[in-house]
Amino acid sequence: MHSLEWLDVLSQRQAMSRDAALRHASDLLGYQLIADDAFDALMPDFETVAYAQMVARVVFIARDEGGMRQAVVGQPLSPALGAWLATLDVADVRMADPQLLLARLESHEASFSAVADAVGEEVAGVIERSSGAELTLTSIQGEASPAVKLINSTVFDALRLEASDIHLESLPQGLLIKFRIDGVLNKIAMVNNPVLADQCIARIKVLAELDIGEKRVPQDGRFRVASKGRDIDIRVSIMPSIHGEDAVLRVLDKKALMDSVQRLTLDSLGFDARTIMLLRRLAAEPYGMMLVTGPTGSGKTTTLYAALTEINHGEDKVITIEDPVEYQLPSVLQIPVNERKGLTFAVGLRSILRHDPDKILVGEIRDPETAQIAVQSALTGHMVFTSVHANNTFDVIGRFMHMGVDPYNFVSSLTGVVAQRLVRQNCAFCAEEVEVDRTLLAESGIVDPAGYRFKAGRGCVQCRNTGYKGRRAIAEVLRLTDEIREMIVARASIRSLKEQARNEGTRFLRDVALDLVKDGHTTLQEVNRVTFVA
Repeated sequence: MHSLEWLDVLSQRQAMSRDAALRHASDLLGYQLIADDAFDALMPDFETVAYAQMVARVVFIARDEGGMRQAVVGQPLSPALGAWLATLDVADVRMADPQLLLARLESHEASFSAVADAVGEEVAGVIERSSGAELTLTSIQGEASPAVKLINSTVFDALRLEASDIHLESLPQGLLIKFRIDGVLNKIAMVNNPVLADQCIARIKVLAELDIGEKRVPQDGRFRVASKGRDIDIRVSIMPSIHGEDAVLRVLDKKALMDSVQRLTLDSLGFDARTIMLLRRLAAEPYGMMLVTGPTGSGKTTTLYAALTEINHGEDKVITIEDPVEYQLPSVLQIPVNERKGLTFAVGLRSILRHDPDKILVGEIRDPETAQIAVQSALTGHMVFTSVHANNTFDVIGRFMHMGVDPYNFVSSLTGVVAQRLVRQNCAFCAEEVEVDRTLLAESGIVDPAGYRFKAGRGCVQCRNTGYKGRRAIAEVLRLTDEIREMIVARASIRSLKEQARNEGTRFLRDVALDLVKDGHTTLQEVNRVTFVA
C-alpha cells in the first residue's frame, strides 16, 4: 500500500482525523512522533545512505544535533525495511506525516540543496576549462542557483559512490539522473521541473565551453574540477533528443588513477592464475602483436597497462599513443591524440617508428590505415600492444579482414588475442549460499549443478543494497599456433577455429565466468548478463 493510503484507511476505520490517526499509529507501533520543525532541523546522513536509497525506500536517514543516527518513516515498517534499518545501527525510529516525508524526498530541488549543504565546500573548488582558463565554482553554501547546486551535488555523489559516468536524461516532466556504478546504471533522482532541467544542461555546457544556443547537433567538451588535492577530469557529451538534450559526464579521478597505477599488475585485476600466466607469456614476446578486445568499458586499456607495467624494466624504449592518456607511467613516452591538430593514431604511429621504440602501445585501432601500420610495426621487430572493439577473439579476425589487412601478414604478426569482460562480484559483507531455480539452471545451460556452490548477496549498506560490490576481469586468451594460423589463412569456418582452439586448451569466456559461479564469487544472473549461453 502506498505510504499515503494506509493512514487514510486507519483514520476512516477509527473515525478520527489524519493527525490523530498518525499519533495513534505511533503509539501502537512504538515510534516517536516527530514534529515538523524538528523534522526540518535534521541533517540528512548522505555519507551513510545514498539519496537514491532514501527515495527508493521512502525513509529519511538523518543525524540529530548530538550526532545520533535516526530514521524517519511515513508508514509501518515492513520486515525488509526493518532488517535494512537494523544494519544501519539506527538509534531512533520516528514517524512523520507521510505527506511531509514524501514532500521532503520528492521535492528534488530541495533535497539536492540539502545534499549540497551537507557537502559544504567539498566540490567548491576550481574548474579548469578546456581553454585552460579557470572558473571558480560558486560556493555551495552561498547564493548559488538551484542548477549550480544540483550539478555540484551530483558530481560529489558520483565521486563518493565511485561512479564512472553520470547520465542526465531529458524527459517531458524534467530530468532523470543516473550513475553507472560497477558497469550498471543506477537511478539516482528525478527532477520534476523542465525549466530546472534545461538550466542544468546549460550549466554543463557553460563549464565545458560549449554552445548554449545550439541544441540540434551533438557537442563534446571537458572540464576539470580541483577539490581537496584531487584532480578530477570530467568528459562531457551532449546529445539532442526528442525531449531536449541528454548529457553524459565521464568521471576520471586522476588521483585515484595514479594511486591504482602504482600498484597495477595483472594479479590485481582478478584474473585466474592460468589466464595471468598466458597474458605474461604474450606480453614477454620480443616482437609481434598482442590484441585485447571487448566492448567499451570492459577494462581493455587497464589490462594493456598492467601487462606493459610488468615488462617495463627500463631496458626498452616504450612509447604509447592514446586517446586520451588515462594513466601516467614512469619512464614511458606517452603521446595524446589530437585530431584537431592532425595528430591521429596513424600519423602518430608513423612518427613513433622513427623514434627507435622497442614496445609500442596503440590505444585503439579504429581505421584501416592504423591497422596496416600496426601490423607492419609488429612484422619489423617491434612488440605492439593494442585494442580493438570486437565481441570475442575470433571476431577480431573478421574486423581486420574487413579493414583490408592481408590475412597472411596479419596472422604472421599476431601472437595472441585476449577477449575480456568485467563481472560484478558478490558483496563480501552480505553474500550467502542460495538455492537456484531449475528454470534458471536450464536457461544457463547447466545440466549438473553438483559442483556449484551458489552464492548471492542479500543486500546491505556496503553494497548499496545491490548484492554486488566491486568487479573483476575475466578473459579468454587465444595463442596463435601454427595450426590456427594456417586455418585463418585458408579462411576456415569460425566453428572449426573454435574446435581447434578448444582442443589446444583455450578456455572461453563462458567457461571462465562459470568457474566464478562455482566458487561463489558471482551469480548466474550476472554471468548471463555478461556472456552468451553456449
